[in-house]
Order: sequence, then C-alpha cells, then structure tokens
Amino acid sequence: MSNELSTYLQREPLTNLAKKLTTAAWIVSGAVLVLVAAMGRINITLPEGVDFGWLPPVYSTFNALCAVTLIVAVMFIKAGKVGLHRFAILVAMGFSGLFLLGYVAYHMTSDPTSYGGEGAMKTVYYFLLITHIVLAAFSLPFILLAFISGHTNHFAQHRKLVKWVFPLWLYVAVTGPVVYLMLRPYYG
Repeated sequence: MSNELSTYLQREPLTNLAKKLTTAAWIVSGAVLVLVAAMGRINITLPEGVDFGWLPPVYSTFNALCAVTLIVAVMFIKAGKVGLHRFAILVAMGFSGLFLLGYVAYHMTSDPTSYGGEGAMKTVYYFLLITHIVLAAFSLPFILLAFISGHTNHFAQHRKLVKWVFPLWLYVAVTGPVVYLMLRPYYG
C-alpha cells in the first residue's frame, strides 16, 4: 500500500458532513429525475436562426470522456495515488454534469429523432437505449453516495458502493455514445 493511500485511510470519518451531503444527494437525484421525466413535455422554442443540432455529438463526447476518466481514476487508486484518483473522479462527475446539461438543453428545444434501423440492429439499439436510461436513472444517487462516502472518509462504505456503482456508471458512460452513433444517421 502506498504511503499516500495509507495516510488517507487513517483519516477520521466526517459523519455530520456525510449526513448533510447524503440528504443533498437524494434531493439532487430527485430533481434530476423529475427534470428528465418532464423533458418530453417541455418544448422551449428557440429564437429564429438558433439551432441546438450540434449538441448530440458534444454531449456524447462528454459521456465518452467520462468513461475514459473513470478508467483512469481506477488506475490511479490501484496505484495508491489518492489525490489523482479524487481529481479524476471530480473530472468524471464534471463530464457527466456537462452531458446532462447538453442532453436536457437539446431535448427541451429540439424535435425527437427516431431510430430508423431494422431487424437485429433495431433490437440492439433499443436494448442499449433502455438499459442506458434505466441504469443512468438508477445509478445517479448511488454515484453521488459513493463520492460522498469517499470524500467524507467512510472508506469501507465507499469500497462497498464502488464495486457495483463503478461498472454501472461506466456502462452508462459507454452506451451513451454508442446509442448516439447508432442514431446519428437519422438526425435531421
């Protein structure tokens, strides 16, 4: 075990802060789920000449960068580089946040795009899309809780959470760009 990692593991848990942040995580998760659910009913008309058609490749890139950053974060912690691991996780969370902002902005201002493929590819597309959406919604609060447990020095809880949260988050971050690439030929 590296000296940096052993020093971190000796830190006292910040229980009061963890409780406050956990409450905030559930509130934020609920608000995001309500916003995404309402997205289909909200249609904001953009000013003449303004088009957000450029957003899907941008927010898909943020998702892909999140996936890469998550893998780098795991490499850092396995090497005992806690500071770099924490930084990489913050960057991954930033990419996820930017993805969410771009996704919501696009879907509240643009007509939906339907997948036009046929046969087995249509099945693959809808499987990836549905699992991506469901797992993104399910994993959000647990991503935040995993971050909070690490940030507040509750390392045993952090390790338990990330064993299953990391693969879910990575799956969501990878399938988002795959779904975009499959839908790309059908954008207007």
